Amino acid sequence: MADRKLFAGAAIRRLRRTANMTQVALADALDISPSYLNLVERNQRPLSARLMLLLADRFDFDPRQLVADEPGGGVDGIGRRLADPIFDDLAIDRAELEEWLASAPNTAEAFVRLFDNRSVGQVGNIPEITDPMQLVRKEVERWRNYFPDLDAKAETLADDLRLGAADLYGAIAERLRGKHQLTIRVLPETVLPKVLRRLDLHARQLQLSEMLDPASRTFQAAALLGEIEAQAEIDNLVSGAKFQDKVAQHFYRRHLSGCFAASLMMPYARFLRACEQTGYQIQVLQRRFGASFEQVAHRLTTLQRVGARGLPFFMIRIDRAGLASKRFAGASHAPLIETMHRCPLWNIHQVFDRPVEVHSQLLQLEDGSAWFTLSRAVEGFGSGAAGYTPEFAIGLGLPADLAATLYHARGVDLSADNATPIGLGCSSCTREQCPQRSMPPKNRALKLDERESGLTPYSFIRD
Repeated sequence: MADRKLFAGAAIRRLRRTANMTQVALADALDISPSYLNLVERNQRPLSARLMLLLADRFDFDPRQLVADEPGGGVDGIGRRLADPIFDDLAIDRAELEEWLASAPNTAEAFVRLFDNRSVGQVGNIPEITDPMQLVRKEVERWRNYFPDLDAKAETLADDLRLGAADLYGAIAERLRGKHQLTIRVLPETVLPKVLRRLDLHARQLQLSEMLDPASRTFQAAALLGEIEAQAEIDNLVSGAKFQDKVAQHFYRRHLSGCFAASLMMPYARFLRACEQTGYQIQVLQRRFGASFEQVAHRLTTLQRVGARGLPFFMIRIDRAGLASKRFAGASHAPLIETMHRCPLWNIHQVFDRPVEVHSQLLQLEDGSAWFTLSRAVEGFGSGAAGYTPEFAIGLGLPADLAATLYHARGVDLSADNATPIGLGCSSCTREQCPQRSMPPKNRALKLDERESGLTPYSFIRD
């Protein structure tokens, strides 16, 4: 963010109006002229680093939020949308996008809204949602995957439970039994085939499969406790999302109960303190909080409490085919997880061969941004076709300039020269002569030479 022009006029104008301040009053508070502030708000001047820090101090917010407040996520966000096949005949470069955002941010925002809502049909005056999972993810990212009231409720309950017993699973079981007349029963896989958890209200039982490991049993019990004791908070969040689709409501509610469970297992203040003390050493965090690698990874994307923020991690979960089943950007605004395809040079694709290890890597995207990532393979539960145990790769990451304090980055040269240059999938990548390329980039004319053969058959004209 330091080496690029940032036009954030709309975001600054919203901050000022929320604070009920005139341009003159805000300019005086920031020690700049009203005319200069007016130019910044109209995107006629970029936001300087000094002014960004002054605004962050004045309004107590994360400066990275300004990037998210650019129309469509700024140049990178609009660029990803323009990679759609319907724009293949256009050659819109980065400079043209920057000029568009600077001169007409509202029309850029209008394009983004129209593009993003292509999955929403219209029946009369009622929108018909055709992609509920996308809408759920959009709502989760609107909150940066951190829900303050829900998290605070879980933290208070965690403190109460800890006073009664050191064993969290036992304390949750006793709470369910004593306060809600629900017992936990672990049943054989033959009794609960293809089911990990079932709530039998007739028998007043939470039935858990024996296939669940201890961390997952605690998580499932904590999720049920959240559904009961944080029902008001969850109902408010679901109601506030204004989903028209029952499927979206269902999966959003499930996500919220999972967030409560993670917060109960890893209470915010204690977890953040442990992260800072250990350098975010994941194995130690697992042991200390009785959580799985995936549970810790998810929790790391939620540390956005005002005045006590953690590092801005993103998380993605993919299978061997590279298909993503979980994506949480948190506060990172990482383009790495936004695309449908990922670069095979990212070592997240190799972790299945050495599943116990945490694999680190320094990556550099075409826009010059550098990211430090951690990847590890994990197993799912149950058995799929032919009896295979499901496998996934978990990817964590954050901006490289914030990674120096990490345990997993010790001894790693975080300079740009040490980064692996990657793209956002072959169709979006314009790095030349990459031997791993599987298809040509969109919006680029191919070079056809009958007398020459390069590392890839797809030689193209960059500009």
